[in-house]
This record gives sequence, C-alpha cells and structure tokens, in this order.
Amino acid sequence: MIYLGGSDRIGTVHPRFEVDAPEPTFLAAHPRLPLVYAVHERPDGGLGVYDRELEPVAILPSGGNGPCHLAVDPSGRWVAVAHYGDGSVAVHDLGADGVPTGVRVLAGEGGGPHPNQDGPHAHQCVFGDDGVLYVTDLGSDEIRRYRLGEEIQTLDPVRLKPGGGPRHMTTDGRHWYVANELDATVSVHDRAWTELSRTPASGFSGLNYPSHIELSADGRHLYIANRGPDTIGVFAVGDGRVTPVAEVSSGGAWPRHFALAGGRVYVACQRAGHVAVFSLAGGLPEPTGETIAHPGAACVLPVTPAEHEDG
Repeated sequence: MIYLGGSDRIGTVHPRFEVDAPEPTFLAAHPRLPLVYAVHERPDGGLGVYDRELEPVAILPSGGNGPCHLAVDPSGRWVAVAHYGDGSVAVHDLGADGVPTGVRVLAGEGGGPHPNQDGPHAHQCVFGDDGVLYVTDLGSDEIRRYRLGEEIQTLDPVRLKPGGGPRHMTTDGRHWYVANELDATVSVHDRAWTELSRTPASGFSGLNYPSHIELSADGRHLYIANRGPDTIGVFAVGDGRVTPVAEVSSGGAWPRHFALAGGRVYVACQRAGHVAVFSLAGGLPEPTGETIAHPGAACVLPVTPAEHEDG
C-alpha cells in the first residue's frame, strides 16, 4: 500500500490518500511532473507510475527480479531501477508525459566473501552531479557506474572493501558516504573513490544491518539507520571522516528508511508497521511521540508543494 499525507505548519502529518499496490518498497518523484514512481518488490518485478492522487498511470515490468530501489535523473529523461534479486539495473526511457517508453537492462556480475554475496545484488541508484549513474552492488562490493544517453557507456566499477556489502550512499559533492550493510560500517571516500575512513555505524553490540544514510542540509551531520539495534546514528562530518555524536532509538523495529524534511525526521519502521516522527534540535533527533500507522513501512518520500498540493 502507498500512503500520501499532507503536513501542517508544525509538521503534523494528516492522511489524504492511500492506494493498494503490489509490494511497493521504494518511491521516487519526477523532478517536474506531478508523478511518483514505485518499485514493486516481487520476483517478477514491477514498476508503477502514479499521479498526485495515487491513481495508477501505468504499471509495467521493472526489467528484472526483485526491484528494491529507483531514482529519476534530474532532467526527467530516465528512471533507473536496481534489482536485488538478479543484480541487474534497468534504465527506463521516459516520454514527455513521464511514462516509460522503453527499457535497457544492464546485467551485474561477481560476488563476495560473505554468505549473502552469492552473486550481484544491485541495491541503490544515485545520479551524481557529474552526470554519472552510480549503483551500489551489495553482492560484489562495487559501485557500478554508467553514463546514460542514446547509448549507455559502462564505466569501470569502483571496488570497495571485500565483505562490506555497500547498500546506500550519499554525497556532499566532495566526499561519498556509504552505508555498508554486511560489516555494519560507514565508509567515507573522496571523489576519486579512495577510501579515507571506515567507522562502525552503531555503538551497540550484536548484529546490525545498516539501511539508509543521509546528510543534513547544512552538511554538518550524517544520519544512518541501524536495523538490529533499531537506532538512528548521528555523526559529525569532518574532513574525510565521521565522528559519532549520538545514537537514538528509531521509534520502532527495523528502520528500513528515513527522510529529513522540514526540520523533522520520518523513520519507516518496517516491522513495527509505522513511521515514527522526530524533531531535530541542534541536529539531534528528538521523539515527538507521533507515529503514522503503515503496515510494512519501507520508504518515506517528502514531496514539495510544487509536486503535491499539500506537501
């Protein structure tokens, strides 16, 4: 199910629309059109296009097995879908109306030393400010790179520490920050992808599977969701390294994703079946006590008034 809520001036979310959809687990907005794209994480793979009232515009194959993430490029020409199941990346060409008109599939290859690295597992797509599509591959410990156009140019992949399992990443334009799911770390890399540091994602003992990672708008803090400890880790950003500042409860079990918006943090607690809402004070999340019920919550997508009437 996909849920759409509008927030008031103090950040409280009020329900507007919801729609049944087959296993939607990640969302992305078109940069100009009032459209939202969703991956349907199932073996046969689905890609949904929805309007501002969550009415389906198009439902079509995603181009691979087990899609888990997607991103729309800033020009609105392509939507890229990462498939965990078979490791492929599907690049969908978008028409002027934002509906996919064709797809090109880029296969993955390789594996790693961890038991969960039995083959390629593409996990996140990010369009860089250099025009390159970056893809984390948890299975092969690589950042795959492509330059899109009428022809797709496959660039040399970046090879990361074996067994780390890169899941999600973010950048401030100077450095790349990677949430490594399998060794439970945050690694920092320069623009040439030289690793500068690697820091535990959580101070708690026991198993941890970091999920999502984001920078604050001012670039001073880095946030990471920890599944297992069920926390949000807060780090101060330095020159090529991050330093733990705080670690707070995520407000529910298995924080799969979160989003920063309007001075708040919205955490999708998948196994708790809700989104927990935090305020930000000096960069640190503080619980508001507000939760938004949503079974299997897996992704939070903030949208601007230009994309949706109430944000």
